[in-house]
Amino acid sequence: MRILIRATNWVGDAIMALPALRAVRDRFPEAEIAILARPYVADIYRDQQICDQLITYDSQDRHAGILGRERLAAELRAQKFDVALLLQNAFDAAWLAWRAGVPERIGYARDGRSFLLTKPISVPKASDIPRHEKFYYLELLRRAGWIDSLPDERFVALNVSQQNRRRAAEFLAQSGARLDSLRIAIGAGASYGSAKCWPPSRFAEVANRLRAQIDGDVILFGTAAEAAVTRAICSELRRPPIDLTEKTTIADLPALLSQCHLFIGNDSGAMHVAAAVGLPVVAVFGSTDPNGTAPVTPRSTIVQERPYCSPCFLRHCPIDHRCMRAVTPDMVEAAAKTWLHALEAKRA
Repeated sequence: MRILIRATNWVGDAIMALPALRAVRDRFPEAEIAILARPYVADIYRDQQICDQLITYDSQDRHAGILGRERLAAELRAQKFDVALLLQNAFDAAWLAWRAGVPERIGYARDGRSFLLTKPISVPKASDIPRHEKFYYLELLRRAGWIDSLPDERFVALNVSQQNRRRAAEFLAQSGARLDSLRIAIGAGASYGSAKCWPPSRFAEVANRLRAQIDGDVILFGTAAEAAVTRAICSELRRPPIDLTEKTTIADLPALLSQCHLFIGNDSGAMHVAAAVGLPVVAVFGSTDPNGTAPVTPRSTIVQERPYCSPCFLRHCPIDHRCMRAVTPDMVEAAAKTWLHALEAKRA
């Protein structure tokens, strides 16, 4: 049997979908499984032993526009898949599977796409399954008859090869990271939107306080779109950080974060990657709900204050960003120090 799985588009969702992907691999050990994913999600899934093939859906280049999507559909049609499992909710995912001639097409019945599915699955109500997003993908498998129950993994892990770890260690050393220092990774952006973002000045304040107490390196991670946030943090730091903004790709992130000791950041893809490679995580939540998207690890502390409007799930706050302003540097510093003290005790 040849199975095509359409992956989710967000990095955080891609991590939270790993239990479902591993369940498919376990259910069909002899099947040829291909995952169709955006380039950055495909990079996250490499070396995870969840599929036989990664197919890149490059909507910015080869597969852009109607002609590009037709090209991708033709490429998929040539592979003669028997079944398509759509973890992505969009109409486009169902259209591509239908256009590619996949005879069995399974996905949630939403976004007006039910007529394109051979097995439309009803969307679970809030009371049907536990609230965390990982169960949303697992429930699709259960309702499709591919698993009998919902496993509850307390830790969703990403595999990082020793070769990639060595390369990351060398890159960090070349960038100025010291061999024996504690490394505090900061991810101050969130690709979903600014509503998720704690103010840069507060990240800087926490970094300054922690570095006054421990001899550690602060490493800033961010994409080109987050460069302004990083610059704002750098302008208020008393000692220069190791700024990797725009210098790395999402593909580099798991290995680089595996060489750090603590992650402080917003509810973001980087937060989920940090948790999945084993870092303690201090996550600031505001507009989103940790019951649904908290990192899947026992080594995390959620810092949140809930005004009446939280969680709103908006990309941009239409009022005064009160959910994030309510989270103080004192709160984040206290959470970070708990993990750092445990790390120092372990290293002593």
